[in-house]
Amino acid sequence: MLVVRTDLVDAMVAHARADHPDEACGIIAGPEGSDRPERFVAMVNAERSPTFYRFDSGEQLRLWREMDDLDETPVVIYHSHTATEAYPSRTDISFASEPDAHYVLISTRDPDQHELRSYRIVDSVVTEEPVKIVDSYSPESQ
Repeated sequence: MLVVRTDLVDAMVAHARADHPDEACGIIAGPEGSDRPERFVAMVNAERSPTFYRFDSGEQLRLWREMDDLDETPVVIYHSHTATEAYPSRTDISFASEPDAHYVLISTRDPDQHELRSYRIVDSVVTEEPVKIVDSYSPESQ
């Protein structure tokens, strides 16, 4: 189960809406070993595409080095789908390289509401997981 704060969900959705009709992408970093998303990082979709996303390689390298320095890990890797449901595409699955990350998809196909779903993707196997949105992290939610 992904437990994530409301403000982080709001930030992902706002980023997805702002970049629409292109896909938005980014991560939420958290303390190593915690499985707790803490630090929102909107990234540039280097493809600038409504059907595909790719992190800018230089930006990704800088961010992964920064996370190493801060003892963080990418707890959530998110991106948006602009015309389809929030389910990983074959390309999304093939590029999923962080087995401990929650892969969050936000569909912005409906201009009035969004769809947010989370998955674990390990060795090309997709498993949907529940999402619990909380105002703050309590000891029970960690």
